Amino acid sequence: MQNTNWNPKSWRDKIALQQPIYEDLNALEAIEKKLSKYPPLVFAGEARTLKSRLAKVSKGAESFADFNAIRIRDLFKVILQMAVVLTYAGACPIVKVGRLAGQFAKPRSSDTETSNGITLPSYRGDIINGIAFEKAAREADPKRILQAYNQSAATLNLIRAFAQGGLADLNQVQKWNLNFVNSAQSERFQNMADKITQALAFMEACGITAQNTPTLHETEFFTSHEALLLNYEEALTRKDHLTNKWYDCSAHMLWIGERTRNLDGAHLEFLRGVENPLGVKIGPQASREDILGICEILNPQNEEGRLNFIIRMGAEVIKDKLPKLLESIKKEGREIVWSIDPMHGNTIKASNGYKTRSFDSILDEMKAFFEIHRSIGTYAGGVHLEMTGEDVTECVGGMQAITEENLGCNYNTQCDPRLNASQAVELSFLIADILKKRRV
Repeated sequence: MQNTNWNPKSWRDKIALQQPIYEDLNALEAIEKKLSKYPPLVFAGEARTLKSRLAKVSKGAESFADFNAIRIRDLFKVILQMAVVLTYAGACPIVKVGRLAGQFAKPRSSDTETSNGITLPSYRGDIINGIAFEKAAREADPKRILQAYNQSAATLNLIRAFAQGGLADLNQVQKWNLNFVNSAQSERFQNMADKITQALAFMEACGITAQNTPTLHETEFFTSHEALLLNYEEALTRKDHLTNKWYDCSAHMLWIGERTRNLDGAHLEFLRGVENPLGVKIGPQASREDILGICEILNPQNEEGRLNFIIRMGAEVIKDKLPKLLESIKKEGREIVWSIDPMHGNTIKASNGYKTRSFDSILDEMKAFFEIHRSIGTYAGGVHLEMTGEDVTECVGGMQAITEENLGCNYNTQCDPRLNASQAVELSFLIADILKKRRV
């Protein structure tokens, strides 16, 4: 059912949190008009495909989501590695969603920051201003919106080439190992790759080849980002000529953060009118009323695959908060994909000042998430990770045994600490082990 009291601009009548202040509103309006004439970054049919995949997730398939990328090719390889581990070792299909081609805005706890007695606007992401602590850099510049669009378009072109041009061919699975992946898990991945190669050889002998079975040669890959800068999202919203419904064509899936999910706010108002699958971050303070209120606004028709709640509570807090929340929601019969973000709630400050996360805490919260769903009879459908294809040292622990003292070796993030490729692949094997146990 199409919303009759909604249009892409209706969010402007609500309170919009976490938005920049532009000095030149005429320049901003000119950029918005220009962007609204640009081609869409993704297509409505692709968003409908993702929604159909997520509908299956809520009923018993797995969704795997990675959010955060710097080196596109290496990250894509790591995602392929993790997906094949979970598909083969965990015996379940994987929906791959990456925070790529659009995550240029970031929420902040304060509108300003002060250094050496100087106060400037906070850095809100490259789509808004620059990270350098200088007055000119910190001014919100609408021209950056077009830069974000152009970079997103280039990234999407590359991702589509990777996904459909042979890099994802299962016959190439032996080549997906990155040089710096820990030797122990590299050997484990190699053993699994050998088994996959043997299985493919058997299938080919039976007449099932990449030429007549496209799923062996290519893969589905979807993009996502937080729909934070509403001027950008509105300008890329289009009406689909096949269905006559609105889609935000900046990404296949959009999500709302913990700071902007207020029920009467502009972000829910905007996203309630687009047909994309949507995610909402849920922290430890969320109540039953919050969850049901969001469901009523974003998914009043209770459509399968429409709404994904991404839990972020912390390894200890989740064990106390999530069971009560799930119990209170379960009886309502709401169609929800439940995912876990085990990263944000486990951020700590190391003794040497680096912001970091513990691999063990990430794993602990993830295990708790799956166990809680199993005990209550609901379905744990997704894992939301921040990771990179680079050999960074930002999260402590894992088989690499990164310590606080090692963090400075290759700490590159401008935002939050990420798992490196080795830690990400290690975690995928551990997730697969959890999935195996769940099937027992």
